[in-house]
Amino acid sequence: MRTRVALAGVLALTLIAPARALAAPEGQLTWAAHFAFAPTLFEPAETSGLITPFMILYALHDAVVKPMPGKGMAPSLAESWSTSPDGLVVDFVLRKGVKFHIGDPVTAEDVKFSFERYRGIFARLLKERVAAIEIPDPGRVRFRLKQPWPDFLTYYATPATGAGWVVPKKYVEKVGEEGFKKAPVGAGPYRFVSFTPGVELVLEAFEGYWRKTPNVKRLVFKAIPDPSTRLAMLKRGEADISYGFEGDLADEIRRTPGLTLRPTPFVSTHWLVFADQWDPKSPWHDRRVRLAANHAVNRQAINQAATLGFSRITGSIIPASFEFYWPPPPYPYDRDKARQLLADAGYPGGFDAGDLWCDAATTPYSELLINDLQAAGIRTRLRPLERAGFLKAYQEKKLKNIIYGLSGIFGNAATRIEAFVASSGIYAYGGYPDIDGLFREQAEERDPRKREAILHRIQQLMHEKAMYLPIWQFVVLQGYGPRVAESGLGLIADYPWSAPYEDLKLKGK
Repeated sequence: MRTRVALAGVLALTLIAPARALAAPEGQLTWAAHFAFAPTLFEPAETSGLITPFMILYALHDAVVKPMPGKGMAPSLAESWSTSPDGLVVDFVLRKGVKFHIGDPVTAEDVKFSFERYRGIFARLLKERVAAIEIPDPGRVRFRLKQPWPDFLTYYATPATGAGWVVPKKYVEKVGEEGFKKAPVGAGPYRFVSFTPGVELVLEAFEGYWRKTPNVKRLVFKAIPDPSTRLAMLKRGEADISYGFEGDLADEIRRTPGLTLRPTPFVSTHWLVFADQWDPKSPWHDRRVRLAANHAVNRQAINQAATLGFSRITGSIIPASFEFYWPPPPYPYDRDKARQLLADAGYPGGFDAGDLWCDAATTPYSELLINDLQAAGIRTRLRPLERAGFLKAYQEKKLKNIIYGLSGIFGNAATRIEAFVASSGIYAYGGYPDIDGLFREQAEERDPRKREAILHRIQQLMHEKAMYLPIWQFVVLQGYGPRVAESGLGLIADYPWSAPYEDLKLKGK
């Protein structure tokens, strides 16, 4: 009798499960985002070294391997992968039956094409290290490396880059690069519906998504740069989830019935770049001046004012959770010491430090930094730029004086050093021979302990030279309203936005 009951229960679950899986998506979720969207965010090939594009990539597209709840590298378009004993070959076995939004199957050719057209951050490094991409059969992709490279999966299978996110080869070749940005097609849980520049992006559930049918029918992302407006929309129910609050506004969310404040920690470190430190004529060429700036900033007060104390004060541009991280001693806040260092460097009355350039979204934090620097005698003017323009100017080395730098992409200590510290880095304005030499050495070291020792030494040199002014490991303060049953915030470790989108839920749905 017990066996019959158990079998009946299993049969009932078997009959019920497909009904749940096939339930049609319902309702709409609306986000109020803290920046203006640009078509480059729809394009995996152009990821820029920030985590921002993955806000859209997780909806529109899918990756060979990507972080998911509970896993830093989860099988996605690939159901499995393996690395040869000599470290020179990485094989991916693709999942069967996966389709793009237009109905075409995802093939090994699409994976190969997507890697080869990738032109974002670390594109040069990836192309230099990969000798060939082969397709042994339609369901497999093989990467041959020129030499063993321990970080291949770190770059390819995490949001360190967008090289592993797959687009349809035939469609891109048919509509062209600009056509693809205007009407992107992917293999993700949501398909593109419309985009109004500076206003909103609309996506709709793709019921053929391989992992599961999304719960919510429509996603709407609205560009609302003003935080007070984002809060008002959240209170009025015009937005269900709002990103990027500071200080008093975040505290107001916490105190408002029906609203929920959700701090989301992730691998985003923020720092100031002394872009002219390699120019002998610049005050920043003097290490004492760079040290003075570091001692001039009251990081804890800024943390409390801007993120209610949730962010983590750090002395590094590398996140504490990254492999090979070395914890540098923090620079203590000491305004008198800052003034003395400036006097020792020949600036007893301080000096005019020119412009401080920042992404417009970091303006509130930049203003607090400027106040502290000015109080110590380092006078600077704020120059905010819209995000896309800021990143373009930053990469093209057009910004001078001081830059508010940040990165929230995944990786390890080596990947962060590659982009921002080594002289060949996409965001590096200069470099130091001892650091460059050590960086080349670690890239070829297969022994994890030896490699860790080299990377620790690089970070020690960065600290000794006071190359940067580290601020914090940032925590984004998000808010969501009463209609939301699952916001997706925090489901993926060290990731700040809602995801996976197919897991989001509305109450009563």
